[in-house]
Amino acid sequence: MNAVTKIWARADYEEFLFAEAAFLDEWRLEEWLALFTQDAVYEVPTAGASDDADSATSLFYIADDYSRLCHRVRRLMKKDAHSEYPRSHLVHMISNVRILNSDSAGVHVGCVFITMRSKDENTDSYFGHHRYIFRNVDGVMRIASKRSFLDADNLRPQVRVSIIL
Repeated sequence: MNAVTKIWARADYEEFLFAEAAFLDEWRLEEWLALFTQDAVYEVPTAGASDDADSATSLFYIADDYSRLCHRVRRLMKKDAHSEYPRSHLVHMISNVRILNSDSAGVHVGCVFITMRSKDENTDSYFGHHRYIFRNVDGVMRIASKRSFLDADNLRPQVRVSIIL
């Protein structure tokens, strides 16, 4: 492991990810957004994409820079966000948190997830793995990159991804 960036204990990353999941479950999206650096990216590659997929050359469901992510949060909080008004009931479960690497970009952390979504008398399950890059910003852990990989081979059962995984 190349220790270019401060590495917290695995339990610190785990607690951070549990807090992130709680913000999403409780629809505290502005607090969730505050977890990111100002140059952060949030990406969701298409179902079944490889971990090295690149949003510059491949189709992604979501490929947001920080500005687009801010816009996404503002839109989801409005009543005219038809796909999420009234909002979905969510449960984000995080497991198998591992520190993968550290380099000049930050500390790379991986975990697996299951997100359950209930809306309009339907319940959908999304499962996969997250890949994060964390940075120390003035002594505070922040997300510089979040990639949510869906480990299903398609989205047919769920039809869409209108929530934040």
